[in-house]
Amino acid sequence: MKITAIEITRIAIPFDAHRRQPDAQETTYNAASPSLKHMETLLVKVITEDGIEGWGEAFGHLSNPVTEQALINLVSPFFLQRTVPTSQQEIAEVMQSAEQALHAFGRSGPVRYALSALDTALWDLLGKQQLRPLWQLLGAKRNQVERYASLVSYDNNAQQVAVQVQRAHAEGYRALKLHETHPDAIAAARDALPPDVSLMVDVNCPWSRVQAHSIASELRPLQLGWLEEPIWPPDDFLGLSQLRENGVPLAAGENVDGDFGFVNLFESGAVDIAQPSVAKVGGITAALRVFELARQYRVKVVPHCFYYGAGMLATAHLVATLPDDIKMEIPWITFEAQLYPLLPQSVRFNLNDAPGLGYEPDPAVLRDYRLSWTRIDSQGVKNHV
Repeated sequence: MKITAIEITRIAIPFDAHRRQPDAQETTYNAASPSLKHMETLLVKVITEDGIEGWGEAFGHLSNPVTEQALINLVSPFFLQRTVPTSQQEIAEVMQSAEQALHAFGRSGPVRYALSALDTALWDLLGKQQLRPLWQLLGAKRNQVERYASLVSYDNNAQQVAVQVQRAHAEGYRALKLHETHPDAIAAARDALPPDVSLMVDVNCPWSRVQAHSIASELRPLQLGWLEEPIWPPDDFLGLSQLRENGVPLAAGENVDGDFGFVNLFESGAVDIAQPSVAKVGGITAALRVFELARQYRVKVVPHCFYYGAGMLATAHLVATLPDDIKMEIPWITFEAQLYPLLPQSVRFNLNDAPGLGYEPDPAVLRDYRLSWTRIDSQGVKNHV
């Protein structure tokens, strides 16, 4: 059975984060930015000659056009007309072949993100061929997953942050993550929550080593679950390992160079929590390698997931393979439309027994919120914007 077509769909869905709407959408590349009012995603559908469809998701957010071009011009042509893998080992082999063939164009960045989407789509196809959900294929002992709320930024407004974390807690979330950078805003969240609610902070690589040490010292009394990516550049592993001595648990890994980048992260003793991101690291296959590396180095894994497409579904199945206390990150915002209307929205939910990823995107949402669509098949490339 061959891969006969690949379709790439870029969509943007408006959302409400219960904050003042910006006057205009800023050109920003951080999906948690207070300026955003739409969230983009880049979806990939792999179609076989038997009509089976597998879905994947590639990272990019507002940089999706760059990843989109990597998919159209490099990655999709590599996979077109190839035999569909029929085992986990065959997926790993074809993905390694693709990485080696395309490595000159970047072992991370848009090419890696595009490969991540193809890998996830191949896993979805594998589950559908075998009529098994991914959580079973991956060997998970549970199918119940608990979400944690990943809040967008409220621009370091301490009063607003306190209000929002209380709202999230009232909805049943037992763990929350901020995207604030000022200690006063972070402290306001901690004060607004019961002591048994876990609070994490993702600051997105803003500080020098000296700044990070100073601010981490201020944050230490708050007993955060973790401080995520505090140092610029994100691959300053020595700086991270030195900051760990401050006593605040550190998390990182979303921005390392593929799964092999975690070797350096772990060998440097740079993190307490590793965060592979399935839509960036190389898909499910690469994420599983990171899980194994983390076991060897005795590092806790909590996957990163600020997505709402197939990457989000893949993360849920991956989290099901991890210890019961590991929760799944989701963007805590209210979308105008649900890409997966049948997916439960509760804090704790059960993955279903449907094959593959278990849920199919709503065709109406794909149509109504589409920014661009491309089909690549034996006839060439067809675009619609």
